[in-house]
Amino acid sequence: MNFFYALNGRSLKNTLIVVLSAFFTAIILYAQGMDNPALSLSTGPKAIYKVKKSKEEISLTFDISWGDQNALHILDVLKQNGIKNATFFLSASWAERHPNIVKRIKEDGHEIGSMGYNFVNYTELESAKIRQDLMQAKKIFDTLGIKEITLLRPPSGNFNKNVLKIADSLGYTVVHWSVDSKDWLNPGVKKIVENVVNDMEAGDIVLLHASDSANQTAKALPKIIEAMKKSGYRNVSVSQLIANGEANSQEIN
Repeated sequence: MNFFYALNGRSLKNTLIVVLSAFFTAIILYAQGMDNPALSLSTGPKAIYKVKKSKEEISLTFDISWGDQNALHILDVLKQNGIKNATFFLSASWAERHPNIVKRIKEDGHEIGSMGYNFVNYTELESAKIRQDLMQAKKIFDTLGIKEITLLRPPSGNFNKNVLKIADSLGYTVVHWSVDSKDWLNPGVKKIVENVVNDMEAGDIVLLHASDSANQTAKALPKIIEAMKKSGYRNVSVSQLIANGEANSQEIN
């Protein structure tokens, strides 16, 4: 079936104006996007995934949800390489079972963020269940002497607008990442290093893991840190990174 459209001069002119306006708007947004990886014009709580700044700073972050071997090894490697301010996002159920490792993380000078209690996908939970999980996690962290956690990384990085609103109402800033090491896949030390350093730039938040499943991370860390230092970057905690610059946030549909 064929369709035919008849346009008079005025209609054609108006159509061209709309098309050209859309074209130039797209160019502007693209240019802005080159400077800000995710441009958001909406209001309300957002997830921070990178920090635009002039200082040469990067944040190494480590997620832990299970295991008791790898975390200590990674802490040793960080200490040996002069990193005293990484950020560890902990599942509170894991922290509850490993208070001595939590104590070591704190004593070594690292920042601690929450991943909730049960390590469940928040986007699949009702609001009341999300709040319950976060409050249970807070209770555990309070008991462990960590009373001022303000950073939240939802389990597996899954969140939506509802999760952001609930986190914000409880005083949390949701932190995602701009560089994914994919270390949990154990693709090889060389590949982990490449995943981090190839596109690394100031303001990046790097996702790494200290659970026992990521058994190549500790070997990759010295090479990552060496590459950071050679490029003139220094590591800071996520809180320091946010405080020192302009956080890039992402709008969630």
